[in-house]
Amino acid sequence: MMTSRLFGDVEDEEEEEEEEEERNNPTEVKMSQIVMPCHSNHRQELSVGQLLKWMDSTACLSAERHAGSPCVTASIDDIYFEHTISVGQVVNIRAKVNRAFNTSMEVGIQVSCEDLFSDRHWRVCHAYATFVTQRTSTGQKVTLKPIVPHTQKEQVEYSVAAERRRVRMVHDDIIKDLLSSGSIQQADSSAVSNKVAAEKTKVESVELVLPPHANHQVNTFGGQIMAWMVNVATIAASRLCQAHPTLRTIDMFTFRGPSQVGDRLLMKAIVNNAFKNSMEVGVRAEAYHEDGPNRHINSAFMTFEVLDDHGKPCTLPRIRPEPLEGERRFQEAIARKKIRLDRKYIISRKQAEVPLSVPWDPTNQVYLSYNNVSALKMLSARNNWRLSSEKDKVRLYTLEHKSMLSFRVESEVDVPAHRAFCLLAELSNRPSWDTHYKKCERIHRVDDDDFLYRVVTPSVPPGAVGSPTSASTPEGILQDFILLASKRKPCGSGDSYVIALRSVTLPTHPPTEGYNRGEVLCAGFTILETTQNKSLISYYNQASPEVLPYISTDIAGLSSSFYHTFCSCSQYLARNRLQSDSEVQDDQFQAADSPSSLSETLHSTHL
Repeated sequence: MMTSRLFGDVEDEEEEEEEEEERNNPTEVKMSQIVMPCHSNHRQELSVGQLLKWMDSTACLSAERHAGSPCVTASIDDIYFEHTISVGQVVNIRAKVNRAFNTSMEVGIQVSCEDLFSDRHWRVCHAYATFVTQRTSTGQKVTLKPIVPHTQKEQVEYSVAAERRRVRMVHDDIIKDLLSSGSIQQADSSAVSNKVAAEKTKVESVELVLPPHANHQVNTFGGQIMAWMVNVATIAASRLCQAHPTLRTIDMFTFRGPSQVGDRLLMKAIVNNAFKNSMEVGVRAEAYHEDGPNRHINSAFMTFEVLDDHGKPCTLPRIRPEPLEGERRFQEAIARKKIRLDRKYIISRKQAEVPLSVPWDPTNQVYLSYNNVSALKMLSARNNWRLSSEKDKVRLYTLEHKSMLSFRVESEVDVPAHRAFCLLAELSNRPSWDTHYKKCERIHRVDDDDFLYRVVTPSVPPGAVGSPTSASTPEGILQDFILLASKRKPCGSGDSYVIALRSVTLPTHPPTEGYNRGEVLCAGFTILETTQNKSLISYYNQASPEVLPYISTDIAGLSSSFYHTFCSCSQYLARNRLQSDSEVQDDQFQAADSPSSLSETLHSTHL
């Protein structure tokens, strides 16, 4: 979601959060295991199958501690293995429930390694698992009690869990959309000579489920099933490369049904596709009992590499897929690789990397939206903001973190939170109260919660500190931004409304002459209800060079333009305080019918 690079932003803040006082979380479970030779592979490294067993059992204990009843693994998000663990080292696993929904809950799992002789610690992987409770004896589902977050970190994890859930729900549909829309170029599987027939990599293995393989509910232990699947996948990968492969990732997978002691588990594995330095292996697990029918209980897709003596990936043979089903798996592997690359590019990049903008298209929208919202929530949750100036209860805060300067402007307004959210979520109205917005036009409606805008702002004054164009840009040139706006309602009590903004690039709107294309990494509003008719509005921005000149004098105490802008915003909200929700929505959707929208060139995808 292994470090989950899809869902990696919460744990990226661990260094800062470690400074906070630790709180005893009632759902947290810790497990420490020393790696013995019986746990290792031929390289004397901890086998991934064994690690998955330990992770699953730790997460299950955490889920049951919260639910107060037996739980089973429903799914596990993408897992990225960053480091190996050697015999003699200690594995430390921590699991805790981030959020409980109606009948399911998300459990966060952190895995680190400890070298007892050098006193070194390093993170191995991070995962998110979804657990559900077993039905009662009458067949009823158990409704879970909600999680109450206490610390800032818990609040962020609680809130972002809803975003991760959105991604899970559309995971399979994204693959289908990629293939049906023609976004994936149909590769010619016969174009490469000296290919290896996919049939040669086939592996089938049957395991009898015995009492030691069962959990305390007499169902087959989910971690054991995953370990068996890793085993056959490794054999299939070895048959292609004729070497010992290294497992790098496991794609998000879902348990489709249970199996019990006495079942036979049939594991089937085959290499779906081989790229230059990696290969995808598909694994299918089926359960049957004596003469009964086979039941499909799980599928997984695992990516392997082969490393040379210097730890560098080797070039792999190419695959010749089987007709029909093999061709389908071959193309789906290309789609899954594109999704992995999109996620890594969008979410795994460090904040200091440039360019800040990433290309937008319907296939990566769900990840861009997730990253957009979670980045703003993470920024707002930081605990080391410093008050720079204040005027009439309008406060300007700054935050310096890893050479990045961020600022926050906030004040309480006499407008209900839901009304302020409706008004501020429509960026097209922002030029009426923000002098920094000369023009704002909606160019695409992605869905009910996400929109694309083109924003035009005044020029940066020549010679302004931090301006990359100060020496070469003529005075009076305008800047424009292509922004993805993602709006979210509160996830629960005490949570805020969110309007998140970040830059993207669109092939239909390239940089044009007369405009200096700017970039926004993370910006937006949070709106928190303080009383029934009042709300605390906070505006955030990670100050890129294009933004810094506008606020540098404010931070230095030489100007109060932030105060005047925020007062203008408050007056705008007050004037429209009694506007009905339907009128606001009419205003929001009016731009979608504009001839200048992207509807003629980009199909609207509801993700």
